[in-house]
Amino acid sequence: MKEILNHLTAYKSLDRGLAKEVLINLAKGEYNHSQIAAFLTVFIMRSVTVEELGGFKDAMLELCIQLPLDGYDAIDLCGTGGDSKDSFNISTLSSFVVAGAGQNVAKHGNYGVSSVCGSSNLMTHFGYEFTNERDRLLRDLDQAGICFLHAPLFHPAMKNVAPIRKELGVKTFFNMLGPMVNPSQPKNQLVGVFSLELARLYAYLYQQTDKNYSIVHSLDGYDEVSLTGPFKWISNDQEALIDPTEWGFNICKPQDLSGGSTVEEAAKIFWKVLNGQGTLAQNEVVVANAGLALHCARPELNRSIAFDEARESLMQGKALKSFKKLIGDGIINV
Repeated sequence: MKEILNHLTAYKSLDRGLAKEVLINLAKGEYNHSQIAAFLTVFIMRSVTVEELGGFKDAMLELCIQLPLDGYDAIDLCGTGGDSKDSFNISTLSSFVVAGAGQNVAKHGNYGVSSVCGSSNLMTHFGYEFTNERDRLLRDLDQAGICFLHAPLFHPAMKNVAPIRKELGVKTFFNMLGPMVNPSQPKNQLVGVFSLELARLYAYLYQQTDKNYSIVHSLDGYDEVSLTGPFKWISNDQEALIDPTEWGFNICKPQDLSGGSTVEEAAKIFWKVLNGQGTLAQNEVVVANAGLALHCARPELNRSIAFDEARESLMQGKALKSFKKLIGDGIINV
């Protein structure tokens, strides 16, 4: 690692193969905590290159527990995190809305690092028991239209990194990797990123795959369609700067998207929205993201119809039904 750190601190970058090799060695425990922290800090101080990000992604996918979902045509709705906005759990709510609308979802999630409540914190609060058992996850898909893939169970090699990430408490390149390393490698992906630069990196790497993808970044920093202003949208066949009003949505204020200061507060907001009792702004943000995900998974689906299907799933209780089937009745804690 000494040679690698000297290389990086001399303002040089890693090629894809070397980046993969370093991350595999890191996962195997070949470096100490100080070396790992120094390595992570390099990429906090400067931007990761597309070759480096691609190499890190390759390593994570090689090391992870694979979960083939052939025949399910699933989509993942996942943000990179690291936007420091502490918004409510928009992508998790949107995932249940999409499942309620009849589109299978393989949701990749983790505990919050730079936010109060990540998707895994939320699912734990509601009594969901994480698993990497394929049979149970397939049963969840069959019954609820959604399965939840808790990242640490599928990326056990990253146990050497987890405590260091927690101690640092800031976004690292692992935040950038999260949506790319879903162990089921779904054919469809809606991913929110915290910067335009990262949106470009994602677009370059996704162009090398056969995925249906939509990459979104709100220009005021959100890693989702926040409706707080214009957002960049990059998909397989287009790139556009979208004003939410062009798609029939009203502009929201940042305070409309607050996720609370504790997991308990976040869970109460999640539960109210899922029960159709959210504010207009909360409902519309979820509909915007869920509708775009439906359009991503089914490109032939007219976008306005996709938003209508998402709104119906949320407001008519289809998303709630999907959630209850996944969680199980009687153990919901709000």
